[in-house]
Amino acid sequence: MVEVLQDSTCDEWISTQFPARCARFNREKWLKVTDGLKGKRHGMDFCMDTYEFPNEVGVTPVVFIDWYTAKKTCEAVGERLCTEEEWTFACEGEEGVPYPYGYERDATACNIDHKWIAPDVAALSDPRRRGEELLRLWQGVPSGTMERCVSPFGVHDMTGNVDEWTSSTRKTGYRSILKGGYWSVVRTRCRPSTRIHNESFAFYQQGMRCCVDPK
Repeated sequence: MVEVLQDSTCDEWISTQFPARCARFNREKWLKVTDGLKGKRHGMDFCMDTYEFPNEVGVTPVVFIDWYTAKKTCEAVGERLCTEEEWTFACEGEEGVPYPYGYERDATACNIDHKWIAPDVAALSDPRRRGEELLRLWQGVPSGTMERCVSPFGVHDMTGNVDEWTSSTRKTGYRSILKGGYWSVVRTRCRPSTRIHNESFAFYQQGMRCCVDPK
């Protein structure tokens, strides 16, 4: 519902077809919308990695992992996968900005809008050929490279670069939810979620980051 309300505040659409992309949202309209939602908000208390896993500035994010592996990887370092709600809040901040850097889509702020390269699925499925194919498809950047791609809470690369696995907060459907989009021409905005891939699905642009409950 909130995503639909946010769409209604777009002043300039690049495309309304999937994946819908808005060039500029109207901040005044959006603040009026969110003012009407104040009674439905709730507090959240968690910590999130600053960068995509392995959470090191200047290091290339890990990709081609499924949701199960992402979950186990976070647990192995004493953390956990973020929920989709936590991820969205960390990206949007208190004001609920559409993009981590504000209201206008900017390909110079985050690593987005690169021309799509068709993957060779057979090569990705073959462990002997996968590495070479991942290199051919790769258009990501090391964590922290895009200095302006930072959320109101100081979290880097939340939109673009690599898709990030999170855990669903819904009672039905897959537990495996992707957030943020990746380097190609997709929504790459804070609020949308990709809910169509099961927990065993892994692809060339999918990564992760971890959260932890404060002590």
